[in-house]
Amino acid sequence: MRTRRLTTLDGLLLQVDRALRTLAADAPPPVRLSPGKTTVQEHELETLEKQHTIGLMRVNHTGEVCAQALYQGQALTAKLTSVRSEMERAADEEIDHLAWCQERLKQLGGHTSLLNPLWYGLSFGIGATAGLISDKLSLGFVSATEQQVCQHLENHLEILPENDTRSRAIVEQMLEDEGKHADLAKEAGGLEFPSPVKGLMTLISGAMTKTSYRI
Repeated sequence: MRTRRLTTLDGLLLQVDRALRTLAADAPPPVRLSPGKTTVQEHELETLEKQHTIGLMRVNHTGEVCAQALYQGQALTAKLTSVRSEMERAADEEIDHLAWCQERLKQLGGHTSLLNPLWYGLSFGIGATAGLISDKLSLGFVSATEQQVCQHLENHLEILPENDTRSRAIVEQMLEDEGKHADLAKEAGGLEFPSPVKGLMTLISGAMTKTSYRI
């Protein structure tokens, strides 16, 4: 039986479906078991420690929402089939991170950011625009974004409570995965962004971090 080719409308409907599932109350099920479930013991956190961890994990969850949107936007407008496939595969891998962070937030009694729809829309637009301009720019944006994500995760490992072994295990695995995504995008031909562009990306990332930590 011949497989029907997807039309532009089909692609847009799939993107809407992906967005709704990303922003839904329950994240899509992960492929890999959460690293937080492999830790031997859950340590009791003080009230301030728990609030701080909830804020950090909410930031990480929002980062994964942005990653989903960025990759889906790029996949929609990528010119080369190989690049489109890379973007879709990366988005699938990021679903694990999304689910892990959401699950940890629930365990701690926290909630995801109320601003996630806004950040999803902005990230999708940036990704789609980058893909329209060129695949090299699109891949370069992925590499630069993932490098910044790694910096955030490294910082979180420094300020997460030492006895919060579950959150730390999740962040450590996310850091490893994001580093691989950055390397793959660069090896695939991504452009190296100049410092001023990276600086602007840092400002935008900082705004997302500060608002998601509290809201």
